[in-house]
Amino acid sequence: MLRQVSIYAQNERGMLQTITKILLDRQINILGSVTNDSAEYGIIRMVVSDPDEAMKAFREAGFLCRVTDVIGVEISDEVGNLHRMLAALSESNINVDYIYLSFNRQSGMPIMVFSAEDCYEVEECLMSKGFTVL
Repeated sequence: MLRQVSIYAQNERGMLQTITKILLDRQINILGSVTNDSAEYGIIRMVVSDPDEAMKAFREAGFLCRVTDVIGVEISDEVGNLHRMLAALSESNINVDYIYLSFNRQSGMPIMVFSAEDCYEVEECLMSKGFTVL
């Protein structure tokens, strides 16, 4: 299971650079991320090398943030593999809330990072169907 930091930030010029500077100052590496925005606010979701330290740093800087569990599934970079993973989840009546891409730094393999309702149940489901869950 992976732990993700979600940062709620105003949608304004330079905000993403402010967030990455906080991580730089604490020597925290971004392993995967996705940003969703609206007119006024955005949510930046990141898997980072030290989620607890990142959370502490963001809170000290005045950001509203939280750490949540997410699932990482290593899949080979081949046509249709994401579809096969999503089909396996659908067969088990599991809904994916959101998904984004990262990479395993050691193997170079793609990692699909996603959120679902019961991470432990989803992990078990995927492992039983032959997927590599991180």
